Amino acid sequence: MKAFVFPGQGAQFSGMGKDLYESNAEAKALFDKANEILGFEITKIMFEGTADELKQTKVTQPAVFLHSVISAICLGEEFQPSMVAGHSLGEFSALVAAGALTFEDGLRLVHARALAMQKCCEATPGTMAAIIALPDETVEQVCREVSTDDCLVIPANYNCPGQLVISGNVEAVNAACEKLKEAGAKRALVLPVSGAFHSPLMQAAKEELAQAIEQTEFKTPCCPVYQNVDALPHTDPAEIKANLMAQLTGSVRWTKSIQNMIADGADDFTECGPGKALQGMIAKISREVSAHGIN
Repeated sequence: MKAFVFPGQGAQFSGMGKDLYESNAEAKALFDKANEILGFEITKIMFEGTADELKQTKVTQPAVFLHSVISAICLGEEFQPSMVAGHSLGEFSALVAAGALTFEDGLRLVHARALAMQKCCEATPGTMAAIIALPDETVEQVCREVSTDDCLVIPANYNCPGQLVISGNVEAVNAACEKLKEAGAKRALVLPVSGAFHSPLMQAAKEELAQAIEQTEFKTPCCPVYQNVDALPHTDPAEIKANLMAQLTGSVRWTKSIQNMIADGADDFTECGPGKALQGMIAKISREVSAHGIN
């Protein structure tokens, strides 16, 4: 069974989407429509921008979304998923590709998400760190030991076995990194981000985005969407909306999502969008399945 997966923030690169824009009339029309909706020429930044310009949250999130969704749309009849999933931001791409959201509404929500997260980062500074080569249970235990009511750190992204990203207040993340190194982590690397994504520190952004989600029409997708917060398949629009609202403060359960998709019959995974990060994660989750990009 074919599964399609969609990457999140961090997969961006200068020049992304330019080949699609220049070679496909439908892609060009969608990119041009995106410029109108956003009110600025995101295509210029995507095609010619510097790495620093692409790192701006208000640019990064819609840019990755556009590349991912338009890549899937350009597959035409080849895009026939039995199931889909997206990593963090990628969940919005997956929902549009599967027909639960229109392209326009998906882009508006992603833009609203990016602006809400940026505002939240400025009001409540935080950070994240990648922990390599430790069992999830060890990372979870250290996070519990380090956290206090006023200074917390939690597991945020369960990417694949041996790779977990933690998130929280700067002091708590730094303290957890030291303890995790002592516990045998191969690396405990603080990431160059200004916010504690997928943690309770994103509560203000969650509330702002929830209002936008509530006002947006969701339809039944063409196939199950495995959502980040519970790693389970969903087709009911009300459930999808509730899970999407919970996503900003909840952990990304990517390992479990892929394991559940495989258990439900997926044996061929196609990553739609920039980069190869998800292909690498899937290869570490299971050697029994195929994971590749779009040819």
